[in-house]
Amino acid sequence: MEERFTIAGQIRHWAATRPDGPMLTAGDRTLTWSQALGRAATVAHALAADGVAPGDRVAFLDRNGIPHFETLFGSALAGAVHVAVNWRLSPAEVAAVIADARPRTLVVAPECLEQCETVLADTRAAGIERVVVLDGPGGLPADAPAAAGAVAYEDWLADRPSSDPGHLPAPGEPVLQLYTSGTTGMPKGVMLSNRNLATAMDQAGGTFGVADDTVGLVAMPLFHIGGIAWGLCATSRGGHAVILRDVDPAVLLDLVQRHRVTNTFVVPAVLMALLATPSIATTDLSSLRTIFYGASPIAEDVLARCLERFGCRFAQLYGMTETTGAITMLRPEDHDPTGPRRHLLRSTGTPLPGVELRVVDPDSGSTVPAGTVGEVQARSPYTMLGYFRKPEETAATVDGGGWLRTGDAGYLDEDGYLFLHDRIKDMIVSGGENVYPAEVENVLLSHPQVADAAVIGVPDERWGETVKAVVVPAAGAPASLPADLLARCREELAHYKCPTSVDLVDALPRNPAGKVLKRELRAPYWKDRARSVG
Repeated sequence: MEERFTIAGQIRHWAATRPDGPMLTAGDRTLTWSQALGRAATVAHALAADGVAPGDRVAFLDRNGIPHFETLFGSALAGAVHVAVNWRLSPAEVAAVIADARPRTLVVAPECLEQCETVLADTRAAGIERVVVLDGPGGLPADAPAAAGAVAYEDWLADRPSSDPGHLPAPGEPVLQLYTSGTTGMPKGVMLSNRNLATAMDQAGGTFGVADDTVGLVAMPLFHIGGIAWGLCATSRGGHAVILRDVDPAVLLDLVQRHRVTNTFVVPAVLMALLATPSIATTDLSSLRTIFYGASPIAEDVLARCLERFGCRFAQLYGMTETTGAITMLRPEDHDPTGPRRHLLRSTGTPLPGVELRVVDPDSGSTVPAGTVGEVQARSPYTMLGYFRKPEETAATVDGGGWLRTGDAGYLDEDGYLFLHDRIKDMIVSGGENVYPAEVENVLLSHPQVADAAVIGVPDERWGETVKAVVVPAAGAPASLPADLLARCREELAHYKCPTSVDLVDALPRNPAGKVLKRELRAPYWKDRARSVG
């Protein structure tokens, strides 16, 4: 592990090497590398003053912005673990994440306080000893929580030293914890180590073409591995990260032109939205070098239109939170929509350096021949430390030999290109957001007028997939049941997890063991499409 590619090492190295170079820009505010180090060190000292020790968790809940990076780097400088919480979650879901992570400190935006109402009602039970509210107009809002010594962010940092606290990161030490839901619907904290992140950042130069003149647009949410890992990649060689607070296609295009953005990572839904944005016709896109994309399905015709319209290189990435992001890449030279290799546009590419892939029979565990569909497994230095406080689930995901079960079905061709075929775990990817059917099914089945229910992903032109509920109504259920179920889901789940439609059926197809045959439920919707994910 090269220390300068750890989170703490990166900001130390570049603050010393190019102190006056721009590191972070959000809106009209820009921090140089030396300014960013000073702010992060101040966060580290504030955490230490509150009793946060190495290994303790620090939770952060807000949209993209400079404070997210200040807290991320500040936690790393103090040896604490940064827990990025999805701001799109419902209050119950936020409470479940906090209950699992048990952070000593919670940093939260004023507009996210409502989502924390369950947590803030009893901070002691949640393990929180300090609530820090990010500054809005007028400082600490009037409805800020009285519990856990709530304090405004800038007041919390006031009079703290800006000197480096000096914590040296150990390779196997966790530094970042991101949450992904499991097949049971319960949140799982994916622990990523300094070694995981340093290895990934070390590869960013040769693999992704990141350099000291990179201007990387951070457009995806920072609670996702695609957002936070890309942000760290963009700055790994001393480059400049331009932060987009919310995905707004017109604003995104303006930032590309204004800051001469060279690289970015987006999901296909954003690419489709950009193509439909009128200002794309007049935006100067000449600074763009490479657009990385992935995390959800993309149609070949959309990709071909993107290649023509943006005039830069495109590269597809495939990976997951448990692998610190990308483990395969369909390289720019493999994007040939009019040539003899067009079929590769359906592939997720070949393994990145240091990554081993195999495809196994899910029943026997034996490796299958090229071209045969099975479960995709990966082994690499990017594989997570494990799920926080969930050793059994960790063991079920990563075996003793270090092979990680991705939960995706696919095949490797004779040339080593990976083609994904389906999702063994039935996960739905809608606009880059992962939706596990069990989460939604639990809500549906809690309704007294539902006898049985299943959730599947169906094609959607904008989001790639959208959530559909297939429900067996109980005897005497009212005609309003579909609308009632949609309303209940919107109350209890993040919006992107909610079904956009409900079908009522007499019975669900099941195998002799009683398992719902979701492939049969999906088949009518996907018969003319390949259901694959990048």
